[in-house]
Amino acid sequence: QVQLVESGGGLVQAGGSLRLSCAASRTIFSINTMGWYRQAPGKQRELVATTSGGGKNYADSVKGRFTISRDNAKSTVYLQMNSLKPEDTAVYYCKAVYRWNDYWGQGTQVTVSS
Repeated sequence: QVQLVESGGGLVQAGGSLRLSCAASRTIFSINTMGWYRQAPGKQRELVATTSGGGKNYADSVKGRFTISRDNAKSTVYLQMNSLKPEDTAVYYCKAVYRWNDYWGQGTQVTVSS
């Protein structure tokens, strides 16, 4: 079992930055894949970024603006979001894949005003 708690969301103006954090209930050293997803009103949940086995993957819409990182010692995964746009407004969810099971956090709201 893995519990995930996101934090760091909020309201920011376009062009601003936010850093999201995802704290895991167990050491993430043993969790190969962790990622961030988002869901805007009326839309399906979509991948934002993942980190797995040392590699990182980003949605085209966030490449060059968002950076995913992990601190194994703190059991925390981060999403640094720069140059935010109104279309980045969504609930952001952290996900961990552990022993072939998917675990999700409760989500954190990010709102970007124009």
